[in-house]
This record gives sequence, structure tokens and C-alpha cells, in this order.
Amino acid sequence: MRRQSFVGCGAHALTTVPLAYLVGETGRVVAVDRSRWRFFEEITSSAGVKYRIIPLKLDARELPFPFRAFDLAVLVHGIRSLKSEETMVKVISEMLRVSERVFIAESLPVANNERQRAHLELYNLREELFEALFGERDDLHYPTLERLKELVERAGGRVIESGTFEPKLPHYLAYIPREYVERIEDEEKRAELLRRWEEAL
Repeated sequence: MRRQSFVGCGAHALTTVPLAYLVGETGRVVAVDRSRWRFFEEITSSAGVKYRIIPLKLDARELPFPFRAFDLAVLVHGIRSLKSEETMVKVISEMLRVSERVFIAESLPVANNERQRAHLELYNLREELFEALFGERDDLHYPTLERLKELVERAGGRVIESGTFEPKLPHYLAYIPREYVERIEDEEKRAELLRRWEEAL
């Protein structure tokens, strides 16, 4: 690969670093995200790949690149952050416009052990919690694999290959500090979400 577009660089570029290794010394990763850049410089510098990554703070619904500008467009653990299915379809469509091939990796709403069940319970509180705190939803619930395929097809893509990987590990992305829940002004909603947060925890 000579170039690689990575739409959504993950929290502070954590998932951008492996992609920068993948493209090698002469390749480049264009990291696109609207926020979560706080530790980007620190992470990419300490990994020794800062010079391979071009960070752009953009809305992935409208990418400023020509058609087929990249070898591969990648979206890792970001579908559920796009707020609505309409936005998901728009972003996938833009990825297909700038690259002939698209790779999507996302967590699925599957729980095979107690830790994963706890993760899903905590994660599924995010929508209501952030709506109660900020007036808008944060990440949506994880889509199923079948739903992801439907979204790709609605965006004009064709699914060539799909599959699942079970790491058999706990997943800590769902954790929300109790202080967040305690800041909800609506007493009734706060009490309900605190109860559900404690049960999931």
C-alpha cells in the first residue's frame, strides 16, 4: 500500500498507530476525526510513527478528497459514534467514494461471558446518560453484523467478506465514572440511571 485513509482515528489515535506500521516507511495514514485528539501527539511520537500520519479534524460525512484517492478506507470501532443510521450510511458512502475498498471493524452486541455482559449493560446506558446530561445521545447501541451489512449495501457497497473474532477479554470502553451519572439534574432520572449503573458495574 502506498496510501491509506483511516476514517475515525479512535480515541487519541490508538488505532491509527498499527495502521501507520502497516503502511510502512513510505506509506501514509490520513487520520480523520472530529474530536478526541488530546493524546494524539504523545501516542504517535512515542510509537515512532508520527511522521507517517496526517491528522485532519473533519466531519467524515464530507471528505475533501478526490474519488479513489486511497488504497483503503478504514473505520474502527466508530460506526456506533455516528449518531444515526442516516449518518452511518453517509459516512460509508464517502469512504466508498474515496477508496474502492473499505474495512470496518466494530464491536457486536454479543456477550459470551459475565464480563462481556457487564460491558454491554454499561455501554447501553450511554445513550440515556449522555442525553440526560447534555441533551443529545452519545454512542448508539452496537449494531448486529447483519445490520452492518445492510448499512454497507444501503451506502452502495457490496460485502465481499465478513466475520467475527472473539478475543475472550473484558472490554473497558464502556466504563463511565459514577460522577457523570451524579451530575444529572433530573432527580428521578438520576436515581434510575444510578441504580442501573450500579447493577451493571
